[in-house]
Amino acid sequence: MARLLADRPADSLTTGEISKALGHSHGAVQQAVNTLVLRGEADRLSTGRQFRANVKTAAAAQAAVISRPGTHSPRAAAATARTTAPAAATPNPGGPIRRAGGQLYHPRELADLPDVEALARLRDADVPVLLYGPPGTGKTSLVEAAFPDLLTVAGDGDTTVGDLIGEYTQDDGGNYVFQYGPLVTAMTEGRALLIDDATLISPKVLAALYPAMDGRRQIQVKAHKGETIKSQPGFYVVAGHNPGVHGAVLTEALSSRFSVQIQVGTDYDLALALRIDARVVRVARNLARQVELGELGWAPQLRELLSYQKTEAVLGTKAALANLVGIAPVEDRDAVVAAVSKVVGVKDVAPLTLGKQLPAATASAARQPPGSASSAPRGRQR
Repeated sequence: MARLLADRPADSLTTGEISKALGHSHGAVQQAVNTLVLRGEADRLSTGRQFRANVKTAAAAQAAVISRPGTHSPRAAAATARTTAPAAATPNPGGPIRRAGGQLYHPRELADLPDVEALARLRDADVPVLLYGPPGTGKTSLVEAAFPDLLTVAGDGDTTVGDLIGEYTQDDGGNYVFQYGPLVTAMTEGRALLIDDATLISPKVLAALYPAMDGRRQIQVKAHKGETIKSQPGFYVVAGHNPGVHGAVLTEALSSRFSVQIQVGTDYDLALALRIDARVVRVARNLARQVELGELGWAPQLRELLSYQKTEAVLGTKAALANLVGIAPVEDRDAVVAAVSKVVGVKDVAPLTLGKQLPAATASAARQPPGSASSAPRGRQR
C-alpha cells in the first residue's frame, strides 16, 4: 500500500480505490492505511475518507510487501500477519487523527494497541464490537476515527426497520421509489456501520440486522419484492450502548451478536492535556469515583468538560461553573455543587439562569462591539 501511495504522490485515494488497485479486502486495506497514518507514513485528508503520500511514505514502501491482485487470499494473509507480528512491532499512536467532520481524535490504548488499530484488526477478522459507557465518553468519536467509510444509524425508540433497510419515498415526479437504507448501503459497498444507541431500538427492529451479521451475511428486503442483499467484503457492524440511560435495554439476543464488548470511560488525563481547567477536571474525577461506588448517578464526561472549556472562553468561569451545575441531573445537583465549592472555592453556585430585565440603555450598550462609535464616551455638546 505504501508503494501504491508513493507511486501516486499527487493523488488522494479512498480505501475503496486502494482495495480495488491491490486486490485486498476493504478491512485489510483499512487496517494497513490506519497503521501508515499512525506511524506518520501517510496523511489522512480532512475529508477523513482519502489518503495521500507524504515525505515518509517512500521510505515505508521499501520495507512493505505488496502482493499482486489475485496471488493470495487477503484475509488469510492478514490473519497470518497478525499472529506472527512481534509485540514490539506495534505501531506508536503518533498523534491525533482527524475525523470526517474535521475534529481531532486522540487515540487511547486498547489491548496494547492504539484503539483505532485494534478496531481495524477486529474489522478485518469480522468480529463485531459493542462499545459501552456513559454518554459523552468518546464512543462515536473512536468509531469515526477508526473507520473513515462509516455510515451511522442514530438509534432511538422510534427507529423502524425502514430506517435500517429502506422504504418507499415519493420522487419529484410523484412516483414512489424504494430508497435503500444505511444497512443495505453498507452491505453493498463494503462499509462500516455504526448502530449508535443500539439498546434504545426495539428488539423487533434490530432483528432485521442479525442475518447480516451471522454466517448468512445477507438480508431479505421484504418491502422491495423480497430482494436478497448480500454483504460485500469490508462490511462491518459496530454498536454503541449507554448503560443506565432510560429505555436502554441490552438484550441477550443483541449482546450475543457482539463477540467483543469494550467499556469506554472518560480519559481525564486527556482532558488535562487539552488544557481544560485542572480544578474542573478534579471535580469530574471526584464525582466519577462516587459514581463507581454507587453513591451518585452522574459525573461530567469529556463532552461536558469540553463544553465547559468553550463556555468559559465565551462567558467566563462563573457562568461556565453555573452551566456545569445546571446540566447535572436534578437528583445529583447538590453533590455537584458541593464538589465545585470544595475544589474550585466558588460558593453558592446555582444553575445558569436568566436574571431581571436590563434597562434599555444598558442592553443597547452591551450589544455594541468594543471600540464602536456609539460605545465611546461622548464629549460635552456646545
